[in-house]
Amino acid sequence: MEPWTVKYRPKSSSEIQGQDSKIAQLKKFIDNYKKTKKKAALIYGPPGSGKTSAVHSLANELNFEILEINASDVRNKSAIKEKLGPAIFQQSLFSKGKLILIDEIDGLSGRKDRGGVSEILKLMKKSSFPIVLTANDPYDRKLKSIRKKSELVEFGSLNYRSVKNVLKKICYKEKINYDDLALTSLARRAGGDLRGAINDLQILTEHNKRLKSDDVRELSDRKQTESIINALVKVFKSRTPSIALSAYNDVEEDYDTILLWLDENLPREYKKPKDLSRAYDCISLADVYRGRIIRRQHWRFLVYVNQLLSVGIAISKDEKYKKFTKYRPTTRLLKIWRANMKKKKLESVSEKLAEKTHTSSKRVLKDTLPYIRLIFKKNKILADRISKELDLQKPEIKRLKR
Repeated sequence: MEPWTVKYRPKSSSEIQGQDSKIAQLKKFIDNYKKTKKKAALIYGPPGSGKTSAVHSLANELNFEILEINASDVRNKSAIKEKLGPAIFQQSLFSKGKLILIDEIDGLSGRKDRGGVSEILKLMKKSSFPIVLTANDPYDRKLKSIRKKSELVEFGSLNYRSVKNVLKKICYKEKINYDDLALTSLARRAGGDLRGAINDLQILTEHNKRLKSDDVRELSDRKQTESIINALVKVFKSRTPSIALSAYNDVEEDYDTILLWLDENLPREYKKPKDLSRAYDCISLADVYRGRIIRRQHWRFLVYVNQLLSVGIAISKDEKYKKFTKYRPTTRLLKIWRANMKKKKLESVSEKLAEKTHTSSKRVLKDTLPYIRLIFKKNKILADRISKELDLQKPEIKRLKR
């Protein structure tokens, strides 16, 4: 059974949804690779936004041979050197151009993959061909040296309409009979993850060739989501402690994520103010114990976190609510990710400015950066001079102007 994510992988960049300007930026880098100071392009963005597909489609359009490795699989210095070393010098077997893709570069860990980042930097300097890296979080500290030598290309999260357009085309090619509302719902629940939406569509329709709203309603976002929804049912729809206590046994998410799911769905389930107040008291106390675990490493408190987020919330209500409630994923995770990206862009600028002014990045972030941001908003000439002096990337400049 061929995955539809492979079967319908875009063959041209025009098929990539919602990333036109970013693909143009990437193509410009590849075309001018030998002239540019940057030694690689670093594409980043949330999962399923089209990062890897964009590289493959451009290689296809340019008639380039593509050599792809996943940094999570080829992790240490020797493995990276063995895999990529010969490729950066050898011409393509078919006399084509060549494109080197290192996927999921943030999959490298600090201790286990010692030497991996430094080896990639060496290969970037020597490579005769353009190198493209992908990451979810390019502002991870371990990637600082790579980030400095790379052109940053930010892929934004896809809106549900873009996801739906792709799902429609697949339905047409696979002769799937679908309800438009069901397809919209499937696109919305993907949360911008096109790859995940295509996988969901295949799971639901490959055998019966139809898609209805009832099918989508029964589907989880992923296996983890399915298990966490079942866990919420045990907690919200029961007042029996033994049932509630076992709710999270099969859930792969950590308690931080579970807490966010509860926070998102509690007001949908508990309608009486007293029930809601008691439930949020349990969440608040669980968060206190969670903080003590982080600060003091007292992991015995984990049992209290589990009991408060399961039994505590279950018995907070006076009686079970009979009305059906559709639980949905929290939107705060994506908001937190976006907020972190914005913060890390400013921290990256602060580090560059700190090197030039011989001061700490914390002091720059607090005292100097507000004035720099004001300059970028009011004085284009001076802003351009600062950008050149600090070698700022487009995403960093864009963030300073906001």
